[in-house]
Amino acid sequence: MNSRKMTTSVLLLLALTATTRISASEGFYAGAAIGTASLNEDFDGLNVDDDTTAFRIVGGWQINEYFALEAGYQNFGDFEETFAINGVSSDARLSADGFVFGVQGQFPISPKVATTGRLGAFFWDGEAQINDVSQADPGDTNPYFGVGLSYHVNDAFSITGDWTRYELEDTSSNVFSAGFQFRFGSER
Repeated sequence: MNSRKMTTSVLLLLALTATTRISASEGFYAGAAIGTASLNEDFDGLNVDDDTTAFRIVGGWQINEYFALEAGYQNFGDFEETFAINGVSSDARLSADGFVFGVQGQFPISPKVATTGRLGAFFWDGEAQINDVSQADPGDTNPYFGVGLSYHVNDAFSITGDWTRYELEDTSSNVFSAGFQFRFGSER
């Protein structure tokens, strides 16, 4: 991640943290998740089929029992593939990360468990390298959507698990993750 993205990420997290302390009674939450991202795509004859460790950091505003607005950062890690052209071995590495802005819905199925859904826009930048030489720096704004489950340990803390599909120009990546959410000043 370049220094501009790192600075923006830190400022976003600080702003969310400061806002949650000021408006804790309004239903703010913060969370993180880690999981596996997969990519299986043919890029002009280069078939990349790899899984990576991905992570997500989010913060949001719980509007009511069913809906929240959220923003965060998603990092896919590095997808890597070794290939040969005319007997010469080369290493390809693809990476993408960016910011998400969207809505999260939840439907309680018991006092402690809820199904969840996520939908929004993913503002991403990527990089494609062959033998550590940059070949392309794609970036775009594309949709993401997903479903999952949330287990409310108590009024403030939940454990989450979900599947999210991120569209990335002409390809997509599926992310399976587990994480947590901490709610500030919420009541169930």
